[in-house]
Amino acid sequence: MTGPLAGVRVLDFSTTFSGPYCTLQLADLGADVVKVEGPGGDITRGLGRSREPGMAAVYIAGNRGKTSVALNLKDEANRAFLDELIENADALVHNMRPKAADRLGIGPSRALELNPRLVHLAITGYGTDGPYGEKPAYDDTIQAMSGLAWLQGLRGDLTYVATAVADKVTGLTAAMALVSGLYATERTGVGQAVEVPMYETMVGFNLMEQWGGRAFVPPEGDTGYARMRSEHRRPYRTKDGMISVVVYHEGHWRRFLDAIGQGHLLELDEFRTTEARSENIDMLYELLARELITRTTEDWLDFLDQIDVPVARVKSLDELFDDEHLRAVDFFQEIGEGTDRYLVARPAVRFSGTPAVEPRDGRVPDRLGEGEARASSWLDKRVAG
Repeated sequence: MTGPLAGVRVLDFSTTFSGPYCTLQLADLGADVVKVEGPGGDITRGLGRSREPGMAAVYIAGNRGKTSVALNLKDEANRAFLDELIENADALVHNMRPKAADRLGIGPSRALELNPRLVHLAITGYGTDGPYGEKPAYDDTIQAMSGLAWLQGLRGDLTYVATAVADKVTGLTAAMALVSGLYATERTGVGQAVEVPMYETMVGFNLMEQWGGRAFVPPEGDTGYARMRSEHRRPYRTKDGMISVVVYHEGHWRRFLDAIGQGHLLELDEFRTTEARSENIDMLYELLARELITRTTEDWLDFLDQIDVPVARVKSLDELFDDEHLRAVDFFQEIGEGTDRYLVARPAVRFSGTPAVEPRDGRVPDRLGEGEARASSWLDKRVAG
């Protein structure tokens, strides 16, 4: 097995999106991830299209490269095997509410008692030391609570981002936190409990460029970043389609405005400085929209590339499978053989010395419980070592 995390053993008790997305990053980096599923399996086994029960598209995308073990944690007869798994793991991940994890025997106190070197990572809805600690949370409710749905609604009706962004951002944050915990254990020899709350993660994520006047004490005004909130920040219509254009810093604006014969505008007080352009961004975006409608998409792609202003086609998800760049970097890879074949995405990160795991070098995602022999073999090797 390749990857910078080769040899790291991770127990994954998570379901749906946030936890599996976290452990997917770890598996891609070479970690040996044992996914412990209840008798019915992860709910994502039934989400999206499938050719056979329990192997739906969402499950395949989020759980490739993992070993599936079916284990009823509510059955005391399985407690010895559960304990052995914990004792021989480097890390444990779950996204249950804390009380539920404790009842099932995988809470931090018990897990760290069994294995003091363990990095125990819990993805929670809300930080457990606050008043929302035991509230249930899903991507939609966190988008709403964290202000993201409100931000989306500044241009019309309130809406959710059309992808599970809160789950996936939290999953990425959790992967970073877990690797940091493993590094600390390597240095100190002592494990620890790590909590990654979705709510706090997304509030910080959403506010990064939106602090506005609330960044100061006392406040200098309300939150806000005019460019991000502008109704004109959107893909633009051309004569025959739509494109994305980002005229952002002074160099971009100077090259673009000079090229269309409007360079004198940067001498006006409204547009002379970065601060002035930010305050009056709607005026500039309206000018941009009026100009872009006058030429075809191909004309603008060539023109803006020549003056080094960022420009891109607006693509559908289906069009990505024909993208020349993604083909050139071998982004989409087939795994499996015969009728048991799937298309998945390779890890985007590149390591010069410890390359991430290429999906085609791994295994087809396990059917429920299919990896129990591999998990037992892993435990035998770990104990023997």
